[in-house]
Amino acid sequence: MATTMKKIFLFVLLGITTFTLLSGSCSAKVYTVGDSDGWIAKEDIFYEWAKGKEFHVGDSLVFNYDPSVNDVTQVPGALEYQFCDTSSPQAVYNTGLDVVTFTEPGYHYFISSNQAQCTMGQRLDVLVVHDPSRPIPPPPPSKILPSGEIYKVGGSKAWSTPEESEYYNKWSEDKLFQVGDNLLFEYDNEVNDVLEISGDLEFITCDPTSPVAVHKTGHDLVKLTKPGVHYFISSKTGHCAAGLKLRVEVGQLIKDVTFPNVPKKIDFSAMDRLTTWLRTFGSQPHH
Repeated sequence: MATTMKKIFLFVLLGITTFTLLSGSCSAKVYTVGDSDGWIAKEDIFYEWAKGKEFHVGDSLVFNYDPSVNDVTQVPGALEYQFCDTSSPQAVYNTGLDVVTFTEPGYHYFISSNQAQCTMGQRLDVLVVHDPSRPIPPPPPSKILPSGEIYKVGGSKAWSTPEESEYYNKWSEDKLFQVGDNLLFEYDNEVNDVLEISGDLEFITCDPTSPVAVHKTGHDLVKLTKPGVHYFISSKTGHCAAGLKLRVEVGQLIKDVTFPNVPKKIDFSAMDRLTTWLRTFGSQPHH
């Protein structure tokens, strides 16, 4: 069923792309990485796949794979790409059907976090150029939000299985989180991870099957980009059931408060009249 849904999604996605390409030469393109093979470990397949293609700002890559055994890790440079080094990733995707849109020109590097598979050839580097005829897509919200507070989740305990099930609830309850603030998750990434999930039911039942985002570097900085309730759990069901989960309520960014109904100038003449009245009648003896 999941495979069928992926195929339907890809068909609709590519169909929309074909329509936009026919309707205007300036439209962005969507590329399915590896075509029908998808994102797999196979020597030189992605070098051959990318050869001859010209990628532009605004284009997108679709990574199609089995998320139970794989992921897509974007790394910052050629050395990390060459040595399959995932210690400082720019982004990690593992939904099994990831769409990555290029927002800036330059070299972009993608590998599997499974070093054996990466070494076998599951890695892709592409050069993205800026086409002046195409509008540059807006930056993601994290680049335009103000810099807010950074909260180290769990304090000195960091992100680890708590002795008390309500530990993270108590840690967050006295804090006022706002749009633009950041959560810092620190943990041992060999035994743990951080999943952002979408709803209260998934949070209560520790359901990791449909995450909004997955983080597993061991030092994840998550910016809170919109108001509302945000949910984070460990994908390890036992850890989550023991209390390794966090719910935070994020408010709108507080702006300067103004009081439009308060006059900007005080009527001192009225104040003078009141002072005079008090002096005159307030000093009279009471009967």
